[in-house]
Amino acid sequence: MAKQRIRRKRGPRLLDLPGIWLSQHLQTSIETLRRLKAAPLPSAMTVAVIGISLALPAALYVMTENLRAMAGGWDQTAAISLFLKFETDDAHANQLSRDLTTWSEIARVHLITREQALEEFRALGGFEEALEKITKNPLPAVLAIYPTSSYSAPGRLEALQNKLLKLPEADFARMDTLWLQRFQAILDLVQNASLLLGGLLGVGVLLIVGNTIRLEILNRRIEIEIMELVGATAAFIRRPFLYTGAWYGLLGGTTAWLLVTVAVLLLQQSVSKLASLYRSEFELAGLGLTATGAMLGGSILLGLIGSWLAVNRHLRGAEPE
Repeated sequence: MAKQRIRRKRGPRLLDLPGIWLSQHLQTSIETLRRLKAAPLPSAMTVAVIGISLALPAALYVMTENLRAMAGGWDQTAAISLFLKFETDDAHANQLSRDLTTWSEIARVHLITREQALEEFRALGGFEEALEKITKNPLPAVLAIYPTSSYSAPGRLEALQNKLLKLPEADFARMDTLWLQRFQAILDLVQNASLLLGGLLGVGVLLIVGNTIRLEILNRRIEIEIMELVGATAAFIRRPFLYTGAWYGLLGGTTAWLLVTVAVLLLQQSVSKLASLYRSEFELAGLGLTATGAMLGGSILLGLIGSWLAVNRHLRGAEPE
């Protein structure tokens, strides 16, 4: 009778370990998602609070980026508009324009003749009856002056304006970009405020996730004690709670993205109507791919950190007595 060979059960091969590790994490992530679905109302409330918290700074970011895009077209306006005296003809104004381009402070000069100024005035609309009664063009020639980058600061622009006003052909001048620089400063202030608000609300998300995970640990205290009795490691016990926090972060970030996107779509019609009154077109831009990825990645990171802090604080309290 042939001896029966006893086959020993072989352990996993080294090449199989990454697949086993991924399989365990995938199983844990699916199981934690099922737990969230098993309690839809508490999970939805937590996700909604996280989503609203993240949507507020994201909405401020979208608002400032759209305002910057709107102001980007205004950057092309001249820094100084020099209005020439009425008796200055177009030939003399053209010669003055060429002379000013030789100044070291000036990058280029654009001449708007008296006829061109009248045509632009007509294009604005609303003054048709008044223009019909005018027999002589009352508008002067204008020089749109674009300074070099080194002379774009408000102080240097004012000095350049005073220098231009000393020209015999000059009547008066107007700085066109000073208000734009103030507007950019306001946008910078709003952006810094949105970053500060985002940081504060990020701390709030950490507290929300941490408190939710703490309650989850208390509800699963007996299960944790049993796992510790059979020799489960701290990493094995911690893993499902970390995935729960990550799911909360991902779902909260997705909710924030949806809220911002819906808000942009709802406001687009009103913005288009307002832009049409100024004979222009402007389309609101939502969160781009980079901003969306940053928000989702940040929300997942906040969920992981919040759950990590909660587990490390309360895991020892769940040890069997």
